[in-house]
Amino acid sequence: MMYELADTDHILAKARYGNPRRPLLICGLVALVLGLVLGLLIGRFGLCPDNEPEPASQKNGVFLPGVSKQIIQDGDPTISDLLINSISSENIRQYLQDLSELPHLAGTDADYHQAKELHDFWKQEGLDEVYITPYDVLLSYPNVTDDDMMNRIELINATGGVVYQSPLREAILHPSENKSGVVPPFNAYSPPGDILSERLFYVNYGRVEDYCGTDTNNSLNVTGSVVIARYGKIFRGDKVKIAAQHGAIGIIIFSDPADYTLDGDTSRVYPDDWWLPPTGAQRGTTYLRTGDPLTPGYPATDTAFRIQEDSPEAQLPTIPVHPIGYGIAQKILEQMSGDVVPEDWRGKLNLTYRYGGKLKETGWKIRMFISTQNAMRRTFNAFGILRGAIEPDRYVLMGNHRDAWVFGAIDPSSGTAVMKEVSRAMGNLVKQGKWRPRRTIIFCSWGAEEYGLVGSSEWIEQYVKNLAARSLAYVNVDIAVEGNYTVEIKATPLMYRSLYDATKKVKNPNQEDLAKGMPTVYDKWLSTSPTNGSSLPKIPFLGAGSDYARFVQSVGLPCADMSYTYDKKKYHLGSYPLYHSVYETFYAMDELIDRGFKHHETLGQIVSEICRNLADSLIIPFDVIDFAKQLEQLVRVLDKDYGKLLRDNGIRFEWLEQATQNFTAEANKFHDLVDKVNKNNPFAIRQINDQLIQLERAFIDPAGLPGRPLTRHILFAQSSVNTYAGSSFPGLVDALFEIENTPPADRDRRWNVVKQHFSVIVFTIGSAQSTLREVTKFMPD
Repeated sequence: MMYELADTDHILAKARYGNPRRPLLICGLVALVLGLVLGLLIGRFGLCPDNEPEPASQKNGVFLPGVSKQIIQDGDPTISDLLINSISSENIRQYLQDLSELPHLAGTDADYHQAKELHDFWKQEGLDEVYITPYDVLLSYPNVTDDDMMNRIELINATGGVVYQSPLREAILHPSENKSGVVPPFNAYSPPGDILSERLFYVNYGRVEDYCGTDTNNSLNVTGSVVIARYGKIFRGDKVKIAAQHGAIGIIIFSDPADYTLDGDTSRVYPDDWWLPPTGAQRGTTYLRTGDPLTPGYPATDTAFRIQEDSPEAQLPTIPVHPIGYGIAQKILEQMSGDVVPEDWRGKLNLTYRYGGKLKETGWKIRMFISTQNAMRRTFNAFGILRGAIEPDRYVLMGNHRDAWVFGAIDPSSGTAVMKEVSRAMGNLVKQGKWRPRRTIIFCSWGAEEYGLVGSSEWIEQYVKNLAARSLAYVNVDIAVEGNYTVEIKATPLMYRSLYDATKKVKNPNQEDLAKGMPTVYDKWLSTSPTNGSSLPKIPFLGAGSDYARFVQSVGLPCADMSYTYDKKKYHLGSYPLYHSVYETFYAMDELIDRGFKHHETLGQIVSEICRNLADSLIIPFDVIDFAKQLEQLVRVLDKDYGKLLRDNGIRFEWLEQATQNFTAEANKFHDLVDKVNKNNPFAIRQINDQLIQLERAFIDPAGLPGRPLTRHILFAQSSVNTYAGSSFPGLVDALFEIENTPPADRDRRWNVVKQHFSVIVFTIGSAQSTLREVTKFMPD
C-alpha cells in the first residue's frame, strides 16, 4: 500500500509541477512534422520538374504519366521579341562584306570554301548538327584562259575583216571589281559554236507572241538566222527555246536601257547610282528544268545513272546564246535594216529599232563565237540544324543559295547574310538555355542554284520521302534586299497567316513611312500591294525562279519567298538593274541600295518570326480558309479567261465549280474543328497538325502535269512559256495556250489533253477535300 501511495504521490506531483522531459518530446514531434513537410517540398519542387503534369483528375484531356506538360504548351510569346531584338544590322553587313569579297561560282574551290565556312559558323553558334552534302553534276563554263577562244560577237565586212568585236570582259568601274577569278559574261549550258550569218533579226523580248508577226511575213522569217532579243518579261531559257523552235541558229540577249536604267538615262549609272552601265551584261543559265541535267528526277550521287548530254531527255539548249550589255547592242543594232518596229517594241537606245534581215552594209555578216563548254563538277549544300524539343520529327526549313555568277552581293549573298544572322540569334538562345524550338529548324545553304536550282533539287530528290512525311514549310530568302521601298512576298496560301502575323510584329525601317502612319512592315506592304476587293496585301504565286520550286512541285510543301524591293509601279524594270553583272558588289549594296543595312535587319526579323511561329506554335499556323479562298479565286480567273471556250468544247465546268464549293464547305468545318480542339489532348493536336501538313501534299499528282512529269502541283507551278512566272491550273492553261491557232490535225489531240487534265483537277480537289474530314470519316456516305 505504501508503495501504491508513494506512486500516486509521484503521479500527482508530475501533474502539479510538470514533466521535465515534456518540452523535449514536443520539440521532437514538431521537428518530425517540419522534416516531413520539408521532405515533401524538396521531393515536389527540388527533384521533380516544374512542368510535371497535374493529376489526371484535374485535367480536361489525355494524361500521359511521366510526360512534361510542355507537350501541350503553346510557344512562349516572349521569345518572339527576344529574337526580333537580337537581329543585328552590323552583323549582317559584316557577313555580306565577307561573302561578296571574291567571286564564288558554283563548282569552284570558292564554292566549297564558303560551304565549309558556313558549316563551321553553325557549329560555333550553337546549332546541334551540321552537314555538308556533295553532288557531282553537269555545270557549264566559258573559256577564260585564251583571249582568242573567249566568247564574243563580231561584225564581219564583205572581205572577211572584223569591223567590230565585243569586249571580252566588263570594264572595271570601281576598285571592288578588280579581283581575280571573275568569269566574263556567258549563258550557262549554251552549246559552243562559230556562227556566221548574213541575217540578223530583232525579236523584242523573244516571247511566243513576239514571233507571231515575224512568221506571217516571209521577208522576216528567222529560219537560219541569228536573232537578238532584249532581257525581260520571260526567263532567258524560254527565249532560247522559242528562238530555236522558230528556226534561229543563234540568239544574242541584251539589256536595254528601257529595262535597266532610269528612263533611258545612260549617264546616271553605276558606280554613281544603282542603274546598269553600258558595259554591264547579265549572266545566267538557259536550262529550262531544275536539278542536274543528267540525272532527271533522281539525285546525282555516286550510284546514279546519267543520261547523255545530247539526249532529248536532258533538254539542254540546242543553239548558241550569248549575253551583252547595251553598249555592245548599240553597235550591233545600228547595222540592222528592215522595217521600223512598232512603238511597244522600241527600247531606249539612241537609234531606230528595226526588224532586221540582211545588215545595212552590203556583204556584212554577224558572227557569234561561243566556246562555252559543259563540265562535270562537284557542288555542295550546307545545313545547320536546331533540334526540336517536343517534335524533332517535324521540320521547318529556311534556305538560300550560296553560289553567284561573280560577287553576288545582292543575289544571293544578301540572303545568305540574313540567314546567318537568323541562325546566330536562334542558336545563341538555345546555347544560353533560354529557348529551344518545339519543332526542328533546318537552315539550308544550296549550291549551284544559278545553274537551275541544282543543289536544292538534288537534295530534295535524295530525301523526298523524309521531307514529304515530316516537313512543315520552307521559307526562302534568295535576295534579301534588291531595293529599299517595301517588302515583296510570294507564297502558297497556307503560308499567308504566318506572313501577315510576322510583318505586323516588325517595325517599318523607313522613317518617312512612320510619319505617314505606317508603323509596321505590314502597313507599308498593304499600302503598296493591296489585293483588289480585300483588305489584305497581295501575295503572288511562286514560279520556279528560286529554290522553293522543287519543294512545291516534288513535296507539296507550303513555301514563301521574300525580299525588300524597289517601287515597281514607279520603275518598270526587267529586274534590279545590276542583276547578275560584275557590278553586283558590296560597294553597290553598302553605298547605293541599303546604307546602314536596316532593310536587311528588318527582313531578318521577319524571317526569324515566321520560322519561330511555325516551329513553336502548338497548332501549326496554317489557315485552310486561306487555301479555299485562293482556290475559289483560281476558278473565277479560269472561268473569266477560258470558261466559254471550255464550255463550248464540251467541258463540264460546273464540275469544277461544285468540287470547289465542296472543298470550301469542308474547309469551314475543319476550321471550326481546329477552334474547338481540346488543346490538353496531345493526340488531338497531333492529328490536326498532320491534317494541316498533308493538305498541300494532296494537290500533288504523281503523274505530273501534261508533258512535264517533274512538275506535279495541280494548282501552282511555273508557266511552260515563262519559267520565272507562276501560273494557276498550269497544266490546263498550258494546254489551252494558243489552242485555237493550232492546226486542226493537232487540235483534237490537244483538246483530249485538256479534257483529261480537267478531270484530274476535279478529282484532285475532291481528294484533297477528303483529307480535311474527320479521320475515320474520310469516305462519303
